Amino acid sequence: MKLLALPAFTDNYIWMLHNGRHALVIDPGDAAPVQEALRQHGLTLTAILVTHRHPDHVDGLSALQTDHIPVYGPTREEIPGITHRVSEGDTIHWEGATVKVWDVPGHTAGHIAYLLDNGIEAATGGPIAFVGDTLFSGGCGRLFDGRMDQLYDSLTRLATLPDHTRICAAHEYTLSNLRFAKAVEPDNPDLGAYLSRCEALRAQHQPTLPSTMRNEKAINPFLRCNEPQVVSSAMQHGARDTSPQAVFAALRQWKNTF
Repeated sequence: MKLLALPAFTDNYIWMLHNGRHALVIDPGDAAPVQEALRQHGLTLTAILVTHRHPDHVDGLSALQTDHIPVYGPTREEIPGITHRVSEGDTIHWEGATVKVWDVPGHTAGHIAYLLDNGIEAATGGPIAFVGDTLFSGGCGRLFDGRMDQLYDSLTRLATLPDHTRICAAHEYTLSNLRFAKAVEPDNPDLGAYLSRCEALRAQHQPTLPSTMRNEKAINPFLRCNEPQVVSSAMQHGARDTSPQAVFAALRQWKNTF
């Protein structure tokens, strides 16, 4: 089975899984890239997964919903076109793959993530997490109708995934996130190397994603709220105390205006 990142709009990725015949897509905000990939690879779309309600994740649904394709989406959000509402603990089966649903609120109150504990086949690198706009490489989503404590808890939970989990976020925000990360933790040696690698990929118009959980725990300030330099930077930007939750909140508010 193959994993593809389909660029959409200016910085979205629509993720596609396919086995050479059938395809599943995650967060199709635009139908056109999906339709082109289906045509190019000779695939039939047989399932759609949605992480949350924002238009850049769902606006392609109506054009793609033919032949009674099942569309899975969050129970707690009103999204036209969802045929199967799912939430924490639900399991989806598709072409031999088992997909678990986690509630990861914060960016939106009903945001969910999709986890493939066993990946898509033994040779492709282990677990995969489709995290929507909750976790980005080097960053995290901003708050809309979710709460800061929810977003903190969601990221803390995602950080418990195995280190080799591939993190499939929905936006190419990596370079801007890393510039912020450097401001937060300028002495982190892993950041410079990762930034150089990502700059080289983008210069070749290649995605920086998927990342890995091991990488994110090394470079993402929102997952490093106990690190001394991260704490110090947060205190200089309004953190009420040195608790991880207060550090996280200060970082998220700082990032909003960075």
